[in-house]
Amino acid sequence: MSQQNKIQNPAVQLQKTPDMNDRDFINDMLATEKYMTWAYSTALNETSYSDLYQDVLAIFTETQNCQRELFEVMFKKGWYGFEAADQQKLQQSHQQFQGYSNQFPYNNQQIQ
Repeated sequence: MSQQNKIQNPAVQLQKTPDMNDRDFINDMLATEKYMTWAYSTALNETSYSDLYQDVLAIFTETQNCQRELFEVMFKKGWYGFEAADQQKLQQSHQQFQGYSNQFPYNNQQIQ
């Protein structure tokens, strides 16, 4: 990943020791929240009982919000970065998928 295309804040420097530091702990929590969000999503797809679905949905939403907050902490501290999208590739993808829209059923009409 080139530095020119990287979106990241300056990293908060931490002392390198064999012990886990703040970055390690938050990264571990973020990975756990991502896994839990995935697992709750699967549970939502397979839950037939309405009350249970609502309970799992509430937990899923809380977990997803926690995951987002952890991501924001890591991003602000410069511990999480990503590559900027290439505008030409974005435009190509947009054009490709725009052509698929005529294949959608109901021509973008509201389904009742």
